[in-house]
Amino acid sequence: MKIALLTDGIFPYVIGGMQKHSYYLAKYFAQKGIYVDLYHTNQSKLDIAKLELFSEEEKKFIRSFVIPFPKPGKLPGHYLKASYLYSSAVFETFKRQEPADFVYAKGFSAWRLIEEKKKGFKCAPVGVNFHGYEMFQKAPDFKSYLASKLLLQKPVLYNTKSADLVFSYGAKITDVIKQIGIPKERIIEIPTGIEESWLNSVTSEPGEKIKLLFVGRFERRKGVEELNKALASLNANNNFEFHFIGPIPESKKLKSSQIIYHGAITDASVMKQKVKSMDVLVCPSHSEGMPNVIMEAMASGLAVIATDVGAVSLMVDDTNGILIADSKPSSITNAINKILSLPAGSLVKMKQASVEKVRSQFLWEHIIQDTIQKISKHLV
Repeated sequence: MKIALLTDGIFPYVIGGMQKHSYYLAKYFAQKGIYVDLYHTNQSKLDIAKLELFSEEEKKFIRSFVIPFPKPGKLPGHYLKASYLYSSAVFETFKRQEPADFVYAKGFSAWRLIEEKKKGFKCAPVGVNFHGYEMFQKAPDFKSYLASKLLLQKPVLYNTKSADLVFSYGAKITDVIKQIGIPKERIIEIPTGIEESWLNSVTSEPGEKIKLLFVGRFERRKGVEELNKALASLNANNNFEFHFIGPIPESKKLKSSQIIYHGAITDASVMKQKVKSMDVLVCPSHSEGMPNVIMEAMASGLAVIATDVGAVSLMVDDTNGILIADSKPSSITNAINKILSLPAGSLVKMKQASVEKVRSQFLWEHIIQDTIQKISKHLV
C-alpha cells in the first residue's frame, strides 16, 4: 500500500500538535511497510533532507517532497490565502507522481486537490483531518469568535464536506463532525497515540508539596486567564507548587512563591524529565482536539485535571483525574482543591491509572494498525 500524506509540516521542522501527529503517522506507516509519499514544509533551520528523526529502515519507505509555505500577511484571512497557495503547490507536485492508494490530508493541505477532484481529476480516496474542529467549538470570547469561527468555518466546511472521508479522534469531535453534516459512514474514528518510550514505570508518591503543571503557550483558548484567577483564589497555605512550562508573557505571570515559571523548554529529554517530576497536569482549555500534552503527561505518570472538550474524555475520567464541565475559574479551583485534599495513596492510584490507560489504549504501535485497517476498508 502507498499513502500520500499531505501536511503543513512534520515535527521537528514545524512545531505543533498537528505536525507531531503527522510525524508519527509517517514513522509508523513506514514501520508497518506502508510506502509514504510525504508532502510537507520546513519552518526551521534544520536540514530537512536528513529526516533525522526517522531510522534508516523507515526512510526506505518514505519519499519526501518539501514544499515552501507562503508567508502569510498580517491582515485577517491571509493565513487562509497562504494555505490555499500551499495546497496548490502541493497539488502541482502530487499530480506528477505515481498514484497513491489513499490520500491522508491534514488541515487545508488538500484544498486544491479536493477542488480538482470535484472537477474530474482522478485520484485515490481523500481523507481529511482537521483534528479538533475548534472553529466549531465554543469560543472563549467575541474576539476569538471573530478570528476563528467567522474566518475558518466556511473553508473547513468546504474541505470536510467535499472530501471522501473525514478523520475524527472521537468523543465530542465526532459529534461536531456529524452536526456539520457528515454521515457516520464517512467518518473514520481513530485516537491519537504516543510512543512507548514515554511510559513511566515508576509513579511515586507526591513529595512534601503536590506539583501541578500547565504546559503550553499563552493562547486565549488554552484558559490561562481563567487558570490565573483560580490560582489567585487558592489558599496560600495549601501544600502545593504550580509550574508553568511555555512562553507566558511577563504581564500574565502571578507573583507568588508557590508559582514557578520555567519558560519554553525545547530540549525533549529535559522536557520529559521535568514532566515526570510533576504530579498533576492542569489543562483548562475552552476548545481542544486530543492534546499531545495530556497524552504525554499521562504516559509520564501524572493525574490530569482537564475540561471536557474535544476528545479529552477518551483520556481523562475519575480513575486518573478530574474532568471539568467548563473553564470557569470556580470549576478549576474546585478541581484543584479536590486533588489537594486527596490522600496520597489515592493520588498515586490516579497517576498509575494514567500510565495503564496509555499502555492499553494509546500506544502508536496499536493506533497505526487500527489506522491501516480502517483505511483499507475504504480502498477501491
